[in-house]
Formats: sequence, C-alpha cells, structure tokens
Amino acid sequence: MKKAIVLICILPFFCSILAQKPDSTTTPAIFSGVITATNNGISLIPSFSLGKPALLFDLSLGKGRLSFDPMLRFGLDGKPWTFVFWWRYKLATTQKFTLSIGAHPSVVFRSVTTNSNGISNELLTAQRYMAWEVAPTFVVNKKVSIGIYYLGSHGLTKDLAQLTTFLTLRSTLSNLNLSKQLTLTLIPQVYFLKMDEREGTYLNATLVLGKKNFPLAISSIISQAIDTEIAGKKWVWNLGLTYNFHKKYVRRP
Repeated sequence: MKKAIVLICILPFFCSILAQKPDSTTTPAIFSGVITATNNGISLIPSFSLGKPALLFDLSLGKGRLSFDPMLRFGLDGKPWTFVFWWRYKLATTQKFTLSIGAHPSVVFRSVTTNSNGISNELLTAQRYMAWEVAPTFVVNKKVSIGIYYLGSHGLTKDLAQLTTFLTLRSTLSNLNLSKQLTLTLIPQVYFLKMDEREGTYLNATLVLGKKNFPLAISSIISQAIDTEIAGKKWVWNLGLTYNFHKKYVRRP
C-alpha cells in the first residue's frame, strides 16, 4: 500500500517532465481560486464535516497539465479544520473528454477534551491521511458535462479508517441563464462511500447563483443520505458567499 501511494504521488511529476515542450516558457501560469464563507462547514465524507461556520480557501496554481491545488479550511473562530494539498495532472484533454489523476497528503484537525486533576482542557489533534483520485469527464456541450469521480484514501495511523473508497456519478450544468445578468450553476451527484467495513449511499447537489462578470456569488450545498452505516447527519445543507478570481502570468522573453 505504501509503495502504491508513493508511486501515485510522484507520477504527476514524471508526467509533467515528459510533457514539456521547447516553447513551454510561453505557456501561461495560472493562479485561481474560490474563497467561501459559509454558515455550515460540510464535507462529502460526513465524519469530516465541521458542523459550524467556516471559511474555505480552494486555490490552484498550475502551468500546462500539472497543478497544485491546496484546499485550506478554517472555522470562523480561527481554528484549522482541514488542510488538503492536491497535486493533479491531466492525462488527456480534448474538446469532448478530459482525464485527470491526482494525489495528496491531508490533515484533518479535531478538538479533543481531556481531564487532568478535575480540570478540562481542549486539545487540537491532527489526523493524517494520504489519498489519490481518478476523474474522467465527458463534455456534452459548453454548459453540460458528465463525469465519474473516484477517490481513495488511507489513514496513516491505526486509529483512523485505513481504507476509504468514494465513487460518484455527477453532472455539471454551468452558467445557465436565469436572466440577462444572473446565471446558475448546478452540480448534482449520487455517490457511494465505504470506510473500512461501513458503507453508505448519498445524494448531493451544489448550487451557485452568480452575476455575469462579477466575482461574488451565492452558493449552497444540500446532502441527503439514502442508506448508510456511517456516522453523521443524514440531512445537511448550507449557504455560502463566494469570491472567485483567475489570473494568468506569462514570462516575458
């Protein structure tokens, strides 16, 4: 297992080296991200949810097919929630199909209450994981795409879930015109989750209501468990305010 994880982590770097072209200096570097403030920190893996107001940073720095996509989550009280450090590589990219792979180390923070001599203290503990993903996507048209997403993870200490499998079928309906100025993006998905011996199936949808050529938008996540043995709330939802940015940088000759 450990050898497989290491191989998955270093594969994007070798692919990036092999994919370099002599004129790669003209390929723009891209720095983009979404910053979200939400009333309820939700994770697709229920046991990772924060369950209270949170601030999310989804960032991406890439050039060509390789990108570094850190995901940093905090409670609004300033305490860290989750740090995920994705490396992703696009194996295939055409007008109708994309295939990407990725791997990451991550840390999930948990508050634990201890009692010493009758005095309660709250300690922040760090749970470490290694994960990998495969994501094929089929583009139907400019506004509609359909994809399968597979995520596997391994807990790096014995007190954590040793093997997690996440498999989803999802579609993306983007920039649907509600009016001359307002657009709606809808991402519905159904997914299967297994954590060691426990498993469950869920329905989930993400909605983003935005204004054309304006960086702020309103977002919402709705999730409902269909049948599950995994601990966590069966029905969750949130509202968020998001800020989007996208920058390109080109080295001058």
